[in-house]
Amino acid sequence: MTTQHPLTEQAAALHALDRHDEAKELLARRLAEDTEDSAAWVQLARCHLALREYDEVIRTTAEALRIAPDDWDALAVRTYGLRRTGRRDEALAAAQESVRLGPESSLAHVALSEALMAWPERLPESLAAAEQAVRLNSEYREAYYALWKVALFAGRADAAEFAVRQALRLDPEDAWALEELAGMQGADPGVRLPAKAAAYADALAAAPDSTSLRARLDLTVYRMLRGTRWLAVLSLCIAGVFVDLFPTEGETPKELPQPLGMRLYALFLMALGWGLGALLRYRNLRRGVRLTLQSLLRRMFWARLVLAQAVWGTLIAVVIALVPWSERGIPQVLFWTGLLPVLLTIWFDRPRKR
Repeated sequence: MTTQHPLTEQAAALHALDRHDEAKELLARRLAEDTEDSAAWVQLARCHLALREYDEVIRTTAEALRIAPDDWDALAVRTYGLRRTGRRDEALAAAQESVRLGPESSLAHVALSEALMAWPERLPESLAAAEQAVRLNSEYREAYYALWKVALFAGRADAAEFAVRQALRLDPEDAWALEELAGMQGADPGVRLPAKAAAYADALAAAPDSTSLRARLDLTVYRMLRGTRWLAVLSLCIAGVFVDLFPTEGETPKELPQPLGMRLYALFLMALGWGLGALLRYRNLRRGVRLTLQSLLRRMFWARLVLAQAVWGTLIAVVIALVPWSERGIPQVLFWTGLLPVLLTIWFDRPRKR
């Protein structure tokens, strides 16, 4: 392998840190010294590609290929510039030549996969090229990204998930992979809400500027909070049954007031429902999820209303169960006072599930 000039190596390091403009400045200095440094031209093309300056990608790779016509690396980078400017036939030709010159290069096969995606009918070939890139270098993150990309278009959810998980194997903090995995888990009906929220929180920690992740985390936490209203409904039903608020016609109603032991037993069942339904389920939430919950309660009226309704319904249930009522009139009024607002909000915010 040809040793690169120190300026080119420094530029590559800056490029890896997404400091593309600084890398371009170093490369400009290097090329001012030696216009025949093909490696510097290729690295400059990579910087232009990262900045979506596709015409410059084509120009700089042309310079590299003028100096080194058999440079498969330059051909691979050139593929992306041609592909993004709509020159799909030339892009495919460049990628195929890159693979011919560097058959063991994972990068060349990734470029071929990208070029083939320009033809919907050739998605199987594109997928095969990405899979070959993975086989050639299982430690190359871009190969998994290419596999994920073509798998989405080809409808191969299994391959897409494999690519994302392998990318996380290489870098557990990879923002793209964390976001994609969170999205997959969020779309899976078999994954519980706390697990979905934890996945979104992890992804958001890696990509804090992602508005889509923030919105998905907010929605998931809101759905978790919304479930507490059903615990309030359960508590009211427990209280109603134990006090026998609505005796069945033809049957002898339970005598009031209920014994203290029965009233305490009703409270125990309510506490058990809340413990299993909320406390145990949500006690180990990630810090990011807990912070989102606190933030949501400050920012969102519906979140505050949901929590208030859950507390209101549960407190009414406790009063119904705990007070030694001698008549059913007042507890019946309390029951409906606690139940109806909760049921109304459950019904009213159903469209917000989307």
